[in-house]
Amino acid sequence: MTAEPKLRLDRVSKHFGIRGSDARFTAIEDISIDVAAGEFLVLVGPSGCGKSTLLDLLGGLTTPSSGRILLEGQPITGPGLDRGIVFQQYALLPWRTALHNIEFGLEAKGLPKRQRREIAGHYLELVGLHGFGDRYPHELSGGMKQRVAIARSLAFDPEVLLMDEPFAALDAQTRESLQDELLRIWRATGKTILFITHGIDEAVYLGQRVAVLTSRPGRVKTVVDIDIDRSAEDVRSGPRFREFRHHIWSQLQGEVARAQHQELEAPGAVKKEAAHV
Repeated sequence: MTAEPKLRLDRVSKHFGIRGSDARFTAIEDISIDVAAGEFLVLVGPSGCGKSTLLDLLGGLTTPSSGRILLEGQPITGPGLDRGIVFQQYALLPWRTALHNIEFGLEAKGLPKRQRREIAGHYLELVGLHGFGDRYPHELSGGMKQRVAIARSLAFDPEVLLMDEPFAALDAQTRESLQDELLRIWRATGKTILFITHGIDEAVYLGQRVAVLTSRPGRVKTVVDIDIDRSAEDVRSGPRFREFRHHIWSQLQGEVARAQHQELEAPGAVKKEAAHV
């Protein structure tokens, strides 16, 4: 008997009206994909393919124009603590210390202060920031801020962790280091993770599966099972890694070209709408 997926997208589409026109803008169309409990799934696609729109839908910030999004068999109808979201921008509260930022979601759950402090301290240590709990965001590097953001999302124990290009703003060395840290945290917690990225290398390194999205309107073009030994030394330069990277790029290359053509051809109103996709 096949286990029920943790997260299911069932023929999900999202349309937007265009101001001053009867036309509509389709961001994503007929997306269907299942995410198993404990899986690390990566979505990769060209600019403007609807990745951010999809994250808004998963987060319950907007609703599908058609189709369903189910979490443990129940429809997502709005924001909730069953989903943690980590954005590209850290979105930390500047007047709170690292520890108090991590406690934020726990306060929403109504946990007593002592329990909040214990849980926040555990996740601060899990992300490698033991001893930095009393630092304010302006006293932390970009990589440290993103660690705090990850700890904050994990601390209230969501069913699924949604990550929207969380390492895109970081330098290459910090990005690779945090990729390693994220894999370690994923193995330690067993969380279900859906990770959005533009980077093929990042997708191959992190994902158990990689879903390649088409140019607008975004659809699932193919899903690739990634079978590499991430414990191997210098895995990113190994032959299997290069093989998967080449395969995904071969699927993505034409979509990137089409996305660039769409950007050049799109009228102003559609370009403005696409900037939010």
